[in-house]
Amino acid sequence: MTERPQFFRFHQGAEVLPFAPEEYEARLAGLRQMMDRVGVAAVVMTSMHNIAYYSGFLYCAFGRPYGLVVTATDNVTISAGIDAAQPWRRCYGDNITYTDWERNNFWRAVRSVAGIGKPIGYEADHLSVTQSGTLRHYLHPTNLMDISEETMRQRMNKSAAELDLIRAGAAVADVGGYAIRDAIKPGVREIDVAMAGRDAMELEIAKRFPDAEYRDTWVWFQSGINTDGAHNPVTSRVLERGDILSLNTFPMISGYYTALERTLFVGEVDDASRKVWEANVAAHEYGMSLLKPGATCAEVTEKINAFFTERDLLQYRTFGYGHSFGVLSHYYGREAGLELREDVDTMLEPGMVISMEPMLTIPEGQLGAGGYREHDILFITEDGNENVTGFPYGPEHNVVG
Repeated sequence: MTERPQFFRFHQGAEVLPFAPEEYEARLAGLRQMMDRVGVAAVVMTSMHNIAYYSGFLYCAFGRPYGLVVTATDNVTISAGIDAAQPWRRCYGDNITYTDWERNNFWRAVRSVAGIGKPIGYEADHLSVTQSGTLRHYLHPTNLMDISEETMRQRMNKSAAELDLIRAGAAVADVGGYAIRDAIKPGVREIDVAMAGRDAMELEIAKRFPDAEYRDTWVWFQSGINTDGAHNPVTSRVLERGDILSLNTFPMISGYYTALERTLFVGEVDDASRKVWEANVAAHEYGMSLLKPGATCAEVTEKINAFFTERDLLQYRTFGYGHSFGVLSHYYGREAGLELREDVDTMLEPGMVISMEPMLTIPEGQLGAGGYREHDILFITEDGNENVTGFPYGPEHNVVG
């Protein structure tokens, strides 16, 4: 009878990575410096964003655990047998495949790299209570240290290679925006407009990044009452003349998320709506002027709050005014330490990437009802910022169809 292994190495094909090996070595060097500082012998990462950041591999869980184990000398992704050698081809470093014919083979594979009875770093904001218990059972750690905050801080400061990829992503988002604007007219459905933007972006990504994997690029295109929330899904609602619209394009390139968000109107905009729209555009421009080294997220937030208060609009604000960009998505990842909110004191530094995206929602039944949002991506530079979003905003450009 053939003995079935608990885990093994299945390596075939050439490695294809989003960045050069030197980029991953620099990221791992920063991680290992942190490991020395906090006193852990190995880090066991389980989140999509950190595994992708330190190895290049973006997993598809489908109910299975995935991991990246980093020690002083090794960096090994742990993947499920269902994926065969694809994780190996898309990761920097070693890869171990675990089998599913014995429960907890994932943790046996992790143990083969991390060892037993050592201080272990892990992501407390991702590892479930159940899996935390299983980690303790298989690794018998002398100490467990949450490293999620430390890794988030590392991810917030972008390398030159990351900035190049994000800049390209912003340009792809603009391509999707123009395709959407061209598709807008009375009588078409939200879903039809959204598909036009998505298809245009996927073709553009394939042209710019011929060696990439293509997945997860999407569009939220909302109209009328559906604009009241920033993350409302696409529907089959038919556009009508005078409708307020929200254009939201989200290209995904090797786990890196970028975005373009704009307010538009179909054919015409009434005076009450124009007044709110212009106020939100003014807040957007004011907010962008505040994004510079030395400013804190909380300070920027309070200044925009004051701007809206002076215009009796603050009560219509729906969320914080911006957030970081990098390895993140709508279903994984977040750099919560770089969000424009009252409770975030992070100081902006050169190399950070952040959006400015004020949104006002006027309830149905009031003049100017609907959700108004503009969104640009900005690189913090030595003396200010660089706006990498090119699609125009405001009533002069976006009353269309």
